[in-house]
Amino acid sequence: MTSRTDAIIIGAGHNGLVCATYLARAGLNVVCIEARDSAGGMSAPRTIADDYHFPGLAQASYPVSSAIRTDLKLDRFGYTPGRAVQTIALDSAGRNLSIGAESISGDSVPDADAAAYPVFRRQYLEFAKALRPLFDNKPPRLKDMPFADKATLLKLGWNIRMGLGKEAMYELLRIAAINIYDVLNDTFEDDRLKGAIAADAIMGSAMGPRTPGTVLTWLQRIEGELNGPLSLQSGGRTQLVHALTQSAEDAGVRIRLAARVEKILVDNGKAFGVRLTGGEMLKARTVVSNADPRLTLGSLVGPRLLDTMFANRVAQIRGPGVVAKLNLALAGKPEFNGLADDLSGERLLIAPSMKYVERAYNFSKYGEYSDQPVLDIAMPSMHNSGLAPDGHHVMSVNVAYVPYELAGGWDEQKTALAYKVISQLGTYSPNLKSLIVDHEFLTPQDIEDQFGAVQGHWHHGELSIHQSFMMRPLHGAAQYDTPVERLFLCGAGCHPGGGLTGLPGRNAARRILALGGVK
Repeated sequence: MTSRTDAIIIGAGHNGLVCATYLARAGLNVVCIEARDSAGGMSAPRTIADDYHFPGLAQASYPVSSAIRTDLKLDRFGYTPGRAVQTIALDSAGRNLSIGAESISGDSVPDADAAAYPVFRRQYLEFAKALRPLFDNKPPRLKDMPFADKATLLKLGWNIRMGLGKEAMYELLRIAAINIYDVLNDTFEDDRLKGAIAADAIMGSAMGPRTPGTVLTWLQRIEGELNGPLSLQSGGRTQLVHALTQSAEDAGVRIRLAARVEKILVDNGKAFGVRLTGGEMLKARTVVSNADPRLTLGSLVGPRLLDTMFANRVAQIRGPGVVAKLNLALAGKPEFNGLADDLSGERLLIAPSMKYVERAYNFSKYGEYSDQPVLDIAMPSMHNSGLAPDGHHVMSVNVAYVPYELAGGWDEQKTALAYKVISQLGTYSPNLKSLIVDHEFLTPQDIEDQFGAVQGHWHHGELSIHQSFMMRPLHGAAQYDTPVERLFLCGAGCHPGGGLTGLPGRNAARRILALGGVK
């Protein structure tokens, strides 16, 4: 069977859906092809033990940008950002620290830290705001720069120099490329606070708090807060992926599920369609990949059809996954040491100090896992009771750092690690083990196998300095188009990176339309 359309989107994750919908609303005939049996990519819902449902691998997020929300009419399709949550830095002895957007509270909080925290937060949000022209647009070229790229740099320069002021500008330039460890040590005393912020800066990346550039990764994360407060993903019809799916279909996008792309078809240097597993060919004027750039260029296209130097750069994209996922089905609500009952629906974090986080990272560098990993915990059933039977709950845990390639292999150690994490959780929640009905543990290799994220990396490649902005994912493919004519990228591996922002998808659609890539 052979069919024809204007644009094929590979992958119905949130960026793929955003890109597809923008193109469809511009009048194009768009097909979005998804290998799994549901849309959403890593945000697609999961089920274990039949009756326990999880909103997806993504646990907490900031609201999608107001521009995307308006352009795609997401509110009309039920999208509502979840209830704002604070981060609770858990302590095994119950000396927990509550970290909100404007204040911190808890046992033995130093007065100096309580005073410094809101000032620190406001300053870094101002830094993120100043960088927004860079996030909201395609990254500018550094050679033969067109007017649009010059405009982006002019806005960026104005924001940094005039928006921030001279002193703040110097501070941003001072800290932009350094590590979060030194910045936090210079600012705060409380280990719990420093550990929690450091964990936010590195979560999803193969970097520790002492790694240069982790201030930048934290700025990339909190940039989302400019759209609204952090909330937990709780599933249901208000979730972003559901609204994006409805919006895409309303715009005329055809979403094909359980259809895996086996090859991007290229002739004379131009992409002209895809071949699915099973042999079906779909032809299109333009192909857009929401998949990992390493998968897209290294496998679906293949090095044989690429310039040798470019193919080598693709192979050198850095991005080993270091986060595993533990999903727990629970017969009741766990109790945490020193945590008030009404706070169990907040985001819970086990990262008691920066040294703790750095030590956990050190193990992963040698293909090992720490007995004390960083744990990012959410209980989405506290926000949506329909995720579990009456009185029951679900718990979702991000586990860092867990190496993609484990010394000795995963076959013999996967179950053992899952139980070690459960045991560690039991130190903070003594009744947890007695409540467990079932569990699911996904290593980075499982995430790669199930979601196509090469090496199981959340962001389809590190958000390090040399793989950010005009160098993301790599030189020669940093503005969403690639050396293969009519082949574009729109996923998390593109600028400005991962998270549930939708910006890579929107920016890619703008680029495609500006280039007339479907003519």
